[in-house]
Amino acid sequence: MIDRSNETEPGVLRVLQTKDETRRFYDKIAHVYDLLSEKSEQSMRETGLTLLAAVPGEHVLEIGFGTGHCLVRIARAVGPTGRVFGIDLSEKMVELAQDLVRREGVSDAVRLQSADAGGRLPFGDGNLDAIFMSFTLELFDTPEIPCVLGECRRVLRPGGRIVVVGVSKDGPQEWVVRAFEWTHRHFPNLMDCRPIYVARALENAGFQIDKVEQQQMWVPVEIVRGIRSGPASEE
Repeated sequence: MIDRSNETEPGVLRVLQTKDETRRFYDKIAHVYDLLSEKSEQSMRETGLTLLAAVPGEHVLEIGFGTGHCLVRIARAVGPTGRVFGIDLSEKMVELAQDLVRREGVSDAVRLQSADAGGRLPFGDGNLDAIFMSFTLELFDTPEIPCVLGECRRVLRPGGRIVVVGVSKDGPQEWVVRAFEWTHRHFPNLMDCRPIYVARALENAGFQIDKVEQQQMWVPVEIVRGIRSGPASEE
C-alpha cells in the first residue's frame, strides 16, 4: 500500500492502491465481473447511455469499458459510419470486450486498447464527439481526476459531450457513504474506489453541466452530462 494521506479535494479520500495493484485486481476478476457488478450497475449505465445519446456517424470514446456491454450499445448507435474507441487499464478486460464486440457483430467499428487514461489520451484536439465513463472516474486518485477530465475536454470537439456515471458523496444516505469510505480506508484491496463529487469535478474541469441525475444503488450515484464549450485550441 502507498501512503497518500493528503487530500486535494476537501472530503474526498485518496486512492490507496497503485495502478499496478488496480490492474492486477481487474485482471483477476475480469471473468466474474459481470456476476459481481453488471446487474447492480445496469440501470445507471442505461441512464448514462440515454444521456449520451450517441447518433450515427459519431466518434465516441469509452474510458474504463470493462467487459464491453456499453461499447456494443454505443457501436450500434453510431452505426457503420461511426467509430467507438475504448481504453481500459486491464488487459483481461480488453480481451473479454474484444470477444464480446466480435460476437455481437460490431468489431469493425470498435478500436480497443489497454492503457492508463490518467496520462495523455491518444487523440488530437477536438477529435471526438462524445466520451462515456461509468463507475470509472472514482478509480482515479484525487489529484488525477482534474487531469483526466482536462484531457477529456481537450479531445472533445466544441459542443461535444461527456457523460460520467459515478459513486457519489452527494446523496441522502450519509451513513452508507461513511461505511463505504471506512471499508476503502481499511480494505482498499476489496474496495478500490471511493465516493467523489462527480458534477463538481466536471464543472471544475471547465464543462458546462446541463444534466444531473441522482440514483441509488446501495450507495448514491451521480449521472452527469457535461458539454465542452469554447474553441479546441484554448487548452
